[in-house]
Amino acid sequence: MNGLLVLIPVALGLGLIGLAAFFWSLRGGQFDDLDGAALRIFVEDEEEDAR
Repeated sequence: MNGLLVLIPVALGLGLIGLAAFFWSLRGGQFDDLDGAALRIFVEDEEEDAR
């Protein structure tokens, strides 16, 4: 029973920290362009064409 008194607040605290980190990254624009990075691999660089 004493273990639950420690583990429940620790688990809730870690969950709140994770939720705060998610909202911080969402507000920072981390998830704005999900397709751009995936399609960037198909675009050839101009530097490679000059060689």
